[in-house]
Amino acid sequence: MGDVLAGIQATWEFASDSVHIRFERGHRTPRLLSALRERRIPHEALASVTLSPGKRGTVVLHARPRPGADPLMAAAAGQLKEECDPYRLVLPADREDAAVYYRDALHAVLPADAARPAGRYVVAAPGSPIAFKAYDGRASFDGRYVDFRWSRTGASSTKWKAGDQSFAVGELSGVEWRTPEGLDGYLRLLRRVPDPSPPAGAAKDPAAVVFGVRSGSVHESLPFAAAVLESVQRSGPAPGLALSTGRRDPADIAERIRHLGELRDAGLVTDEEFTSKKTELLAEL
Repeated sequence: MGDVLAGIQATWEFASDSVHIRFERGHRTPRLLSALRERRIPHEALASVTLSPGKRGTVVLHARPRPGADPLMAAAAGQLKEECDPYRLVLPADREDAAVYYRDALHAVLPADAARPAGRYVVAAPGSPIAFKAYDGRASFDGRYVDFRWSRTGASSTKWKAGDQSFAVGELSGVEWRTPEGLDGYLRLLRRVPDPSPPAGAAKDPAAVVFGVRSGSVHESLPFAAAVLESVQRSGPAPGLALSTGRRDPADIAERIRHLGELRDAGLVTDEEFTSKKTELLAEL
């Protein structure tokens, strides 16, 4: 290989050992992809490659990463919208023959253990230092420490009493990221030594920041989570990713409804959106 395949929002360059993906910076490109700019995907990171019909006269070349190979996809945990998937290349239908050729070429270089999870991250996370503004504070990461600085208006009294927080990568075991697109998103740091009395919900957890309608956006908070995950893995055993459980703490539900009420009062959420989300949250009790 060594050729280039230009798609609608990205270009794939095929090297002997990897695929170099460059994303367009136009206004039609999802902000996450624009923020990533480019990514190098080693062949050993891939599990499969498929080609399927797309929308409105397009075809989609889709390279699926192996579980545990890419910290960005590990942090996303299946929450990304289809158009934000960095492993999809959308092409005009008249490029289907070229897409078939490169699909087959990539199939030929997939690792022998492609069906198995990767033992380590082989795709690089976004570099640090990076930072983003959450609803209740500001999160920053310099490669060694994750810092949370609480907002005067958004942080809960519990977080104010705990004070600003700084976490060394070595004391962390992983990250839990819940997409901000669901109105109840957050980023929580998981510690190697769990808190014997964990706070009820992210809004009261000093190891978490809560997202809002205009804060903690996917293109900012997800690369942040991926960078932390990569550094955690380098510092010790394989990092952990918290999985969603069935029911949620009543105090957490109450705090989220209060937060939604503030967003509604500020005009950032409509009455209909508030009522709908409140119903969903109460159903989780």
